[in-house]
Amino acid sequence: MQLTASRLNNHIIKSGETFSFCDFLGPSSSDKGYQEADIFDNNGNKKKGIGGGNCQISSTLYNAVLAVPNLTVIERHPHSNYVPYVQKGKDAAVAYGSYDFKFKNDTGKNIKLRFDVTDKIVTATIYQLG
Repeated sequence: MQLTASRLNNHIIKSGETFSFCDFLGPSSSDKGYQEADIFDNNGNKKKGIGGGNCQISSTLYNAVLAVPNLTVIERHPHSNYVPYVQKGKDAAVAYGSYDFKFKNDTGKNIKLRFDVTDKIVTATIYQLG
């Protein structure tokens, strides 16, 4: 989670731009510092895979996006199984090449993303710029 949050921290999304979680981060790989962790396959089975934890960041961002007027969700997918870190229906599964989380900045201003990760708590804040 720390790695993904640090890569997204202070990212600016221009007015009118669509942000793609997967396009921005690219595929998770051990070369980028990602480690094996729990993920769900398409049938809801828990298994080990590279990039586990990304969905907690994308789900936290999804909830922050929902709280900001004029941010329009373009693509969002629920998990194939229950996740304990958000309310049911408030998750955003991501898997490079299949599931993405995308939203469009229709606020009329540029926005900046900020993430804080401590232990198992993730916070996403969206700032409007000038």
